[in-house]
Amino acid sequence: MAGDVVELIMQDHREVERLFDELKKHPEKRPNLVPVLTTLLTAHSRAEEAEVYPAAKDEAGETEEVAHSQEEHVQADKLLEKLAAADPMAPDFDQVLDELVEAVTHHVEEEEKKVLPGIQARLSEERRLELGDAFLVSREKHLGQQPADTTKEQLLQQAGNADISGVSGLGKDELKEELRKQSEDS
Repeated sequence: MAGDVVELIMQDHREVERLFDELKKHPEKRPNLVPVLTTLLTAHSRAEEAEVYPAAKDEAGETEEVAHSQEEHVQADKLLEKLAAADPMAPDFDQVLDELVEAVTHHVEEEEKKVLPGIQARLSEERRLELGDAFLVSREKHLGQQPADTTKEQLLQQAGNADISGVSGLGKDELKEELRKQSEDS
């Protein structure tokens, strides 16, 4: 077994914080670190959305917290796309990086104070270990993907996590726009 899903998620959070620190302190490393950051955050988010959020919502009763966390993932994806498109040596890069760091740090703090404790308290150790395995398999499957690579199926999963109904008939671009609109409204 790979480990408790809560611990695995928190390990990823610490790695993202470490990458943020490196990006801020060592601008010369940015061209190599930005793809690492976007790949890790994208894979982490997709694994949470596919495996962890549905269990947190349906089994741990964390419906509102999951919906909010999902909205924050959509915002982070938008900022990751901006960061990946920015010139790592241009002055505006720092502004985009700061926005992303602020958004992700806020998300991590909320997730670690609300969603993860609910999972820990309401799901058995055995279930958390099962989710840990599923999280790692899903994360590995999504490594190498970027936020723009999201499939319609993944967008529908995001909509379900965010409690957005009536979107199954939308096209991929319309669905993506609806998720972004919803995340900006909250």
